[in-house]
Amino acid sequence: MQPEAIDRPLSGLVVVDLVASPLAGIARTLRELGAEVIRLEVGGRGGCPQDEPRAELAYWTANLGKRIEAIEEADLLARLAHADLIIEDLSAESDSIDWAAIRAANPALVHMTATGFGLGNAFSHWQWSDGVLHALTSELSRSGIRGRAPLLPPGEIALQCAVAQGAFVAMAALTQALVSGTGTHVDFAALDGAMQALDPAFGISGSATNGRPAASLPPGRPPRGVQYPIIPVADGYVRLCVLAPRQWQGMHAMMGSPAEFAGPEFRDIMVRFKSKELLAAMQAFLADKTRAEIEELGQQHGVPLAGLNTLGDCLAADHIRARATFAEVDLPGGRRVPAPDGLMVIDGQRMGPIYTSAPAPRPVPADAKPGRPLEGRKVLDLGVIVVGAETGRLLADLGADVVKIESAAFPDGSRQTWLKIGLSSSFGAGHRNKRSLGLNLKSDEGKALLRRMIADADVMLSNFKPGTLESLGLGYAELSRINPRLIAVESSAFGATGPWSKRMGYGPLVRAAAGLTAMWRYPDDPESFSDSVTIYPDHVCGRIGASAVMALLARRQRTGRGGHVDVAQAEVMLAQLATEVAGTALGLADSEDALSGVFPAKGEDEWCVVTPRDEADRQRLSAVIGSQDLAAWLADRGAAEAAQALQAAGVPAAPMLRAADLADHPYYTARGLFRSDPHDLLPEPMTAERRPAVWQSIPDADARPAPLMCQDTYAVMHDWLGMDEAECISLEAAGVLETVPQRIREMVATKSYLETAR
Repeated sequence: MQPEAIDRPLSGLVVVDLVASPLAGIARTLRELGAEVIRLEVGGRGGCPQDEPRAELAYWTANLGKRIEAIEEADLLARLAHADLIIEDLSAESDSIDWAAIRAANPALVHMTATGFGLGNAFSHWQWSDGVLHALTSELSRSGIRGRAPLLPPGEIALQCAVAQGAFVAMAALTQALVSGTGTHVDFAALDGAMQALDPAFGISGSATNGRPAASLPPGRPPRGVQYPIIPVADGYVRLCVLAPRQWQGMHAMMGSPAEFAGPEFRDIMVRFKSKELLAAMQAFLADKTRAEIEELGQQHGVPLAGLNTLGDCLAADHIRARATFAEVDLPGGRRVPAPDGLMVIDGQRMGPIYTSAPAPRPVPADAKPGRPLEGRKVLDLGVIVVGAETGRLLADLGADVVKIESAAFPDGSRQTWLKIGLSSSFGAGHRNKRSLGLNLKSDEGKALLRRMIADADVMLSNFKPGTLESLGLGYAELSRINPRLIAVESSAFGATGPWSKRMGYGPLVRAAAGLTAMWRYPDDPESFSDSVTIYPDHVCGRIGASAVMALLARRQRTGRGGHVDVAQAEVMLAQLATEVAGTALGLADSEDALSGVFPAKGEDEWCVVTPRDEADRQRLSAVIGSQDLAAWLADRGAAEAAQALQAAGVPAAPMLRAADLADHPYYTARGLFRSDPHDLLPEPMTAERRPAVWQSIPDADARPAPLMCQDTYAVMHDWLGMDEAECISLEAAGVLETVPQRIREMVATKSYLETAR
């Protein structure tokens, strides 16, 4: 990894990192974006673990690129004077620092407290780990196979999703300070971050769930092989993700068009899921072929599929090498390991953490009142499904005018719901606070209108297959010619360049290609792949894209120019597996601990996670359970009771919650994380996230309900382009503009769509 001096988005900003926990990774993301990050290890607190190889790798994963200094407590206050952002967890342990006085002396300072469970609630003292986060977010309840114990997901993806959410929260607070000159205090909790950024119980879900969020799914683990079959082939396994009728047509043709599956009923995804004969035929067709051969066939026929890779396969893959996803870094002791070279590519350059900072002035705050950080910003949202929805929704919640561009001829897959009007609580979660514009981009007039809107926009979002915007004449070179101040974010499965760039990229395929699916299985069953209902990494990639938008707005504030962001879902996932990747390269064996894992508790399908971190935790655990075996001790206690007892002794433990438990759980109610948002067209109450963190001076998100398809066309045309109603009527008659389809108008007027809800 060679240092380079470039003008990164956050150049000129200073971040002080005082976090002793793995949430130190928040500041590493800001370093990648260009901030000078000074890590102060006060009295040795938060220093690199010694003689614990995996903990040491995790330390460097979180802290690469930072300026690390060991100081004494007496010297701390002087080191905080010139920071733009302080991230700390000292205040959770001691009140010896007068943070209010520090903020008063620097009114533009953003002060972020980053802890496991936030400040001032009954859970604030609890110890946490990746496993504890999985249990309390409800992710654990959906991981595994029906009839077996819940399975802790591999790596530390809950923790890493919390880190990404923390970086997004930090960027929102920094953006407000840069706009108004007024800082704030942010109370950020890892549990809040993991719940929102991994696979939120009440968030938008994939198209395969038919518009139902995780909280409404049946309790318990899914049956083996549900939704996305994994089939053994000549050199491993391949995952299929055949959802749309056209994809099935491609699969049917790839198999040689067998007559027994030619009937129209096989266009229905549920018919295909339930057909044992079809699955057997697919297995027979693929059995003697290699992963590479099958992937080539899939490309030729438009069939979404991917071979299951290991982390070693990923490191050796031509695509990963061509994209320079990893770079070799030197660790103390003469070791050299691969490390992620940044979560994103900006203006064609990877945002790795090790580089030479280019001098840059601090952006001068605009003269604005404190409020939502993105008020007045105009965003064109061409995104679809989950990551497309989330990126725009996050910006809308922060005050931007986000316009979702739609067409009845090519509806967003998330519009395909159990309610025939194209709305659901899942869609509502991903599209609240947006407006919907019906625009025919197949017409020259529609493209011309979009160009006019681009000229007046601050941000444009998309997550099409790479090359799609270029085919519309709207590649980034053309976008920047139209509007040099425009910030364009493109998210895709594998990135805009490289041998895999044109592959179809649903989340299950990204997980397969990036090595996660192969890791996510029970140790005693090599075919027990258990990630089938998880929506990952879509939500977390939305946070990465939104963070990049705000970072580029900071650069635009001092330079006047926009920028281009390339977010590859596979690279985000691999970055979140950085410790495992480095451990694989060093040949470190996975450690086994009989006192750590998921254990049955008293009651039906009740489970408790126990994850001692070190020998001190194991001694605390032994003091609680005495001479009893841990499994026997837990079997006599409810999961919540057992977790309370272990936490009181300082041992990370938690009961497994289900998605439907979260809204009324004492932790989440104490944090005020959820609220009930109105939507007159939905037959069910809609639980929604109130805010991404607890902060002093940023208002909660608005509660404007998600729109019907093309609902706001005339209003958007008036607000953005000054069109009057007569012009809009004329353009609609010409097929350029679209409004709510007549069939949907009729169903809404008669409430007939509600019959499917009964």
